[in-house]
Amino acid sequence: MLTARTLVELRQHLQRFKRPAFVPTMGNLHEGHLHLLQVAKPLGDVLVASIFVNRLQFLPHEDFASYPRTFEDDCAKLHEQGCDVLFAPDETQLYPHPQTFKVQPDPALANILEGEFRPGFFTGVCTVVLKLFHCVFNGGAGVAVFGQKDYQQQLILKHMVQQLAMPIDIVTAATTRAPDGLALSSRNGYLSPPERA
Repeated sequence: MLTARTLVELRQHLQRFKRPAFVPTMGNLHEGHLHLLQVAKPLGDVLVASIFVNRLQFLPHEDFASYPRTFEDDCAKLHEQGCDVLFAPDETQLYPHPQTFKVQPDPALANILEGEFRPGFFTGVCTVVLKLFHCVFNGGAGVAVFGQKDYQQQLILKHMVQQLAMPIDIVTAATTRAPDGLALSSRNGYLSPPERA
């Protein structure tokens, strides 16, 4: 598995492929992420994952600084799944300057449900995903896989890709659940046993 830390490295490696299959993540990988990779692998000619904790989608009172970062363990899991390329940029790669241009999703989709309680969250999601799409696909075709657990997010991203005429297929993979029925999430570790019930 190649680990690309810069956009130049990533594009140099991907230029010989025609249809990347891409799974963007913020790391702290669990079985749900691994299922997304399994779904993505046969859909393209190179399997790409990213690990980037995106500051833009955290509100001021949220857990950006303490969000779990488990990079070495994540790399081992990606390797086991046959991931070909990991894009793991630091903030200066994706945001070399303050991100003053942002993607504003349709309020009818983004300002309800989760978006009602996390204003600006989906603007941060759309902005970083659009940027990651440009990094990985470089204007070409491909497929990106997201989990059904984040239903509102994948719906918004499908509309973004359609409205911006990007030749990218958005595939939604079924939710992976723990034995107690809880949808797997990187933040589940914050929950106490009573909170999980």
